[in-house]
Amino acid sequence: MIVLGIESSCDETGIAIYDTEKGLLSHALYSQIALHAEYGGVVPELASRDHIRRIVPLVEQAFEKAGLKPDAIDAIAYTQGPGLAGALLVGSSMAASLGMALGKPLIGVHHLEGHLLSPLLAKNPPVFPFVALLVSGGHTQLMRVDEVGRYELLGETLDDAAGEAFDKSAKLLGLAYPGGPEISRLAERGRPDVFHLPRPMLHSGDLNFSFSGLKTAVLTTLKKEVHPEDDQVRADIARAFVDAIVDVLAAKCAQALRQTKLRQLVVAGGVGANRQLRAALDNMAARRRYRVFYPELEFCTDNGAMIAFAGAMRLLRNPDAAHMGYGFTVKPRWPLEELTAA
Repeated sequence: MIVLGIESSCDETGIAIYDTEKGLLSHALYSQIALHAEYGGVVPELASRDHIRRIVPLVEQAFEKAGLKPDAIDAIAYTQGPGLAGALLVGSSMAASLGMALGKPLIGVHHLEGHLLSPLLAKNPPVFPFVALLVSGGHTQLMRVDEVGRYELLGETLDDAAGEAFDKSAKLLGLAYPGGPEISRLAERGRPDVFHLPRPMLHSGDLNFSFSGLKTAVLTTLKKEVHPEDDQVRADIARAFVDAIVDVLAAKCAQALRQTKLRQLVVAGGVGANRQLRAALDNMAARRRYRVFYPELEFCTDNGAMIAFAGAMRLLRNPDAAHMGYGFTVKPRWPLEELTAA
């Protein structure tokens, strides 16, 4: 079965073609980082317009890379939600139009399910069941994943997501957008233990997170500092911030593994590319004899490959999950718990 995947939930346009027998045949991606940089964040209207400009050439590029004609695919998977409504509509309308033209069925995919399953695209994938840390700009959740469609929420952030805390703290430090990678790079030059920031909910006893107070702690530390503009001071504060957030994420992951009695941890989402987080989780796993799995770096952020793969996995379980109706709706807010295994 060959599935075309279309991702357009936020500020990346991603197209991919996945073959259930041969694996990933091609993927093409365009990031809008440069477009939104001058605004310090994603502007929804600009994102939607740019998806419109990019999506057709990327679809053509994906088919060319795969060496396939469009009618060779068996189905089209597209991100139905959650995400920015206008951006989702671009990908959904492209899927519906192409499906109608080719006479191919469609399947709407949950964006977060795509992230959860993306490590299965790796050469050495995990096997079900496993604990998943979904950590991105919009989500920080711990899930138990028993199979495709069977997800149990173990804990989540009560306010800011981890990626959001990275971006907001980076902005406080005067760093460019997107702030997450910038503050991580700055932290590499920082000295440990010069500043100490709180570890929110580290000892809460549950698997929930809270990161808004950590951002406030960065602001308070900057206001107290005599020379907040000094490069080394900023690097030291960045180091303290990254250490704090990584400590909490690693500790909660260890707690989730203990509670579930599972020994595999999957890390998905854009923050999963963070070097400090990967090092901390690898160290935690080595001490406790757990195994940690990550997506390939190119599949940590939003991409079409994870959507094509998730759609293919759904269709292998239930071929009737796809439909030939070409009217479409999007779900900007779509709790993952609403998904079923069917």
